Amino acid sequence: MNRYIPYGKHYIEDDDIAEVVKVLKSDWLTTGPKVDEFENAVASFCESKYAVAVNSGTAALHAACFAAGISRGDEVIVTPMTFVASVNCVLYCNGIPVFIDVEENTLLINPSLIEQKITPKTKAIIAVDYAGQPCNYDALLYIAKKYNLVLISDACHSIGSVYKNKKTGSIADITVFSFHPVKHITTGEGGMILTNNMEYAQKCKVFRNHGITTDFKQREQMGTWFYEMTFLGYNYRITDFQCALGMSQLKKLPIWLRKRNYIASLYNEHFKDNFLIKPLELLPDRTHAFHLYVVKIDFKKIRITKSELFKMLRNKGIGVNVHYIPVHLHPYYINNLKTAKGLCPVAEKVYEEIITLPIFPQMNEDDVNYIANTLKEIVDKNIIT
Repeated sequence: MNRYIPYGKHYIEDDDIAEVVKVLKSDWLTTGPKVDEFENAVASFCESKYAVAVNSGTAALHAACFAAGISRGDEVIVTPMTFVASVNCVLYCNGIPVFIDVEENTLLINPSLIEQKITPKTKAIIAVDYAGQPCNYDALLYIAKKYNLVLISDACHSIGSVYKNKKTGSIADITVFSFHPVKHITTGEGGMILTNNMEYAQKCKVFRNHGITTDFKQREQMGTWFYEMTFLGYNYRITDFQCALGMSQLKKLPIWLRKRNYIASLYNEHFKDNFLIKPLELLPDRTHAFHLYVVKIDFKKIRITKSELFKMLRNKGIGVNVHYIPVHLHPYYINNLKTAKGLCPVAEKVYEEIITLPIFPQMNEDDVNYIANTLKEIVDKNIIT
């Protein structure tokens, strides 16, 4: 099988390469003018006041928790249905993650379960826009305001999405993006923190630079050597040539978002009357960025297991994946935080059912038809009669 369709894929064109080459030939490779340009461009695109670029989405999450003041013993509301970084960032700040189950139809955090887990130690909520669909931010903002909590949006899946006429990046107290190669736009590795709060933005800028109040470019401009380290930070800086790539990719994001939604609509048409294969629900009053296209399979009604279906599809050249193993079921969390099965029953149940199908802008209708028809054929051949 020569044909292989991955679940996600970056796309670099000649104009992207040309922008990177310009920087490689310039006087700056890191912490230069392209960082500021990229930050301003992303902030403008998302209609947010401030943006701080860092070297990964994980670094962005860590910086967000630091800016929110998470420290030893503080509790943070989190979701299990995400990549581990969305929860690990709490541990980096010596906080305590408190898992809240998800809604079965969307896999987004369930706001109706949050208040019962809030204690005097609760300091923040980290909500994840799973697969690219914005969470119920009205409910989350209400809870955050009621209990004086910082709302952090892990929007690594949802750049370009809109919730009730507000762009992702402008809604929560702090929002984070990822620019990993499988995301909507890439800088190789990279991330961004967005906020309308100047204090949060300044904390993140210092945090990414070892806790030092000025960077090299700023000291060059001021003609001084002097700098001060005011708190323990990290080297989370991003390079100028990465930001040049990000600037070039950002210009293409609206077109790529439309293409992702078109591909999703083709999948939806394939599965609309299928009682064994169900896409996740699309909610009103928001647009989906479709970083992932996830379906639920009713394995109780077919003879094959999830692992068997996964291998069958891979053998057909379809690079399916699974997003995600619930965070609280990973050995580290079981062994160190004493989490266990039963903590988030909805996430645990849905994990047994979900498969991620390929979606990226360069796919065509033939790719979608091949993937959907192959999945339907395998499932139909194995129906328990």
